[in-house]
Amino acid sequence: MLNTVNQLNTALFKDIDACLNALYRVILGKEQQVQLALTAILADGHLLIEDLPGMGKTTLAYALSRVLGLNYKRVQFTSDLLPADLIGVSVYDPRTAAFSFHRGPVFSSIFLADELNRATPKAQSALLEAMEEGQVSIDGETHALPDPFFVIATQNPQTQYGTFPLPESQLDRFMFRIALGYPEPVVEREILKGNQGRAKLADIQQVLSRDSLLEIQQLVPQVKVSETLLDYVQRLIARTREDDLCDLGLSPRGALALIKGAQCWALLQGRMHALPEDIQAVFVAVAGHRLIGKQETRGEQLARHILHEVDVIGGSH
Repeated sequence: MLNTVNQLNTALFKDIDACLNALYRVILGKEQQVQLALTAILADGHLLIEDLPGMGKTTLAYALSRVLGLNYKRVQFTSDLLPADLIGVSVYDPRTAAFSFHRGPVFSSIFLADELNRATPKAQSALLEAMEEGQVSIDGETHALPDPFFVIATQNPQTQYGTFPLPESQLDRFMFRIALGYPEPVVEREILKGNQGRAKLADIQQVLSRDSLLEIQQLVPQVKVSETLLDYVQRLIARTREDDLCDLGLSPRGALALIKGAQCWALLQGRMHALPEDIQAVFVAVAGHRLIGKQETRGEQLARHILHEVDVIGGSH
């Protein structure tokens, strides 16, 4: 029985490596960001990608959907978008003298919300129930979304014209927030030569089956987290709530995302036990959009500061 389990885990590890290699061919020179993005999805979380226009946010989201082979829908968020444009609408049928529900694009396994913060708060809020409960409610009726269901959202920095900031309740529903950043010079040279990853999107084949994806999701909670590691996590969480630079620390939902993210990151490294390095690898992606700092300190800066200040074995630097 143990050998069978080990063989299954080995096969799943190979599938994960194949996913990463396929994504690396499209998103050039951003291995850490690609690993974080895949970690969020395999851990059954939602992913927010924030960066300037033209950095490859949508390309990464699309590449993830191709690798996972799940049906997806993409919606370009604009200021005139309505909740019904996402969820759907009940339409009266005079032949049956009854209303029938016409499903919106959110009824897909992967929902790409492109430039999420260009929509008004009313349209943004239409995703809250979907992201938390895996269902939507309309006209007093509840409709279940597909299983699995992921939201991969992109957003432009709030300093960009025509953006509406996402409320804390919405941000907290994203497991990770990542940014791609400018490419390294050697990678940018390849892009300038026309060897850019977007041109390779059409070549991406499905790597994971739906069953394999669900098996990996079931494997994540089995990754061992020691009591010593939990002590480290609790010191990090406590510091986010006590630090003089923080107005708002990590919520219990954020703390759970940190543990689950670290467990899945360990799987990506081929391990069935989590280490402090796994916590550190995902901490900024988990905490950066949840922490609110004083004096306009960015959450990512606070997260890095806290990582530096809290020692793995107890105490502070």
